[in-house]
Amino acid sequence: MNESVSVRELARKARVAAAPLSAAPLSARNQALLSIAEEISAHIPQLLKVNQEDVAQAREENLAAPLLSRLQLTEDKCRRMIEELQALAGLPDPLGTVSSALELSEGLELYRVSCPIGVIGVIFESRPDALVQISALCLKSGNAVLLKGGREALRTNELLTAMILRASESCGLPDGWCSLLHTREDVQEMLKLHEYIDLIIPRGSNAFVRYIMQNSQIPVLGHADGLCHVYVDDPCDLKTAVRVTVDSKTQNLSVCNAAETLLVHAGIAEQFLPEAGRALMEKGVEIRGDEKTQSLLGCKAAEQKDWETEYLDAILSIRVVDSLEEAIRHINHYGSHHTDAIVSTDREHVERFMTEVDSADVFANCSTRFADGYLFGLGAEVGISTGKLHARGPMGMEGLCTYKYRLYGHGQILRELNEGKIHLTHRPIPEELPR
Repeated sequence: MNESVSVRELARKARVAAAPLSAAPLSARNQALLSIAEEISAHIPQLLKVNQEDVAQAREENLAAPLLSRLQLTEDKCRRMIEELQALAGLPDPLGTVSSALELSEGLELYRVSCPIGVIGVIFESRPDALVQISALCLKSGNAVLLKGGREALRTNELLTAMILRASESCGLPDGWCSLLHTREDVQEMLKLHEYIDLIIPRGSNAFVRYIMQNSQIPVLGHADGLCHVYVDDPCDLKTAVRVTVDSKTQNLSVCNAAETLLVHAGIAEQFLPEAGRALMEKGVEIRGDEKTQSLLGCKAAEQKDWETEYLDAILSIRVVDSLEEAIRHINHYGSHHTDAIVSTDREHVERFMTEVDSADVFANCSTRFADGYLFGLGAEVGISTGKLHARGPMGMEGLCTYKYRLYGHGQILRELNEGKIHLTHRPIPEELPR
């Protein structure tokens, strides 16, 4: 972004670009995604060098360890970005899909057809790879986008944005479809531009998301905390329970789908907790437990605030519960409606958990870390929504689409219907647009 260009002008350009972008053929959008992948692949050393400058400055400014981990690019993360772009290019077109078709009257046909939302404003955390995921999903779904990453990643984000624009514009996509904002003041201005921007998606802390919701003149979609749970039921397979617990907590400490609280049925606690405790402590995890957990593990006492905390760190709170019902009540009360898992060999218990836990993602006998748009086959994710309108869970292309009604006729007018000259049929017809 040229910092001399105002946020209003960038938003205006995005609005202008939105129409031709939505009309761009699938082949052009897919080629742009593959060209971005090639651009990143050809410049990995440069990208890592620039990212190291951001990381070094962040260390000097004492950026928290979880955020520092998110900020740092590695060759593996770069390869993952490339794979996600390639996977996204291979997915079907989310645009122009007919979800219902109805003959209103003879020769009068109504179709509900998917289309882009339009212009999206996305404010995200310190992960520069998120910038690629978000812009790629917007591109594939025909949406223009204004991006604002954390200031700690500014150099990396500027380079990635330049790569994206160079690759996409070489494929004929319109100028202005993607722009990078720089400052908090830019965000404040963006939140006022309801005439240009259709949707805001914030990614960050609970307080940050609430702030955006309270100060935006534009609809907001997203999630705040990732306060995720694993519940170990009685009966369960102990080895599975340990594996799932350890992976959910430790595979990556700084992500929103990492487990923060472990709930254990009292009937299995004395068998499970010593083994799980050893495995967790070997990974450097500090355990904070209720009285029963303390008696079994000799750990630090959990306080009330621990059940309410997303640590994003090597800390896990543990509570022993007397029943499945108590576990569900705890999750629904303290959880953030993000991702929660049960480990159980009782099919009825599993189904009750899946039905009654009010979260976007509910898992059985597997790690919470699978809550991811790429792993869900969405190509990537623009974020995870814990709300219920209009998208929920990992948001891929479909979450960035809405629909319009298309009505095809042959000169019919409402007067004819009112006079009984034509009649409503409301007959289902093939879900294929007329040629």
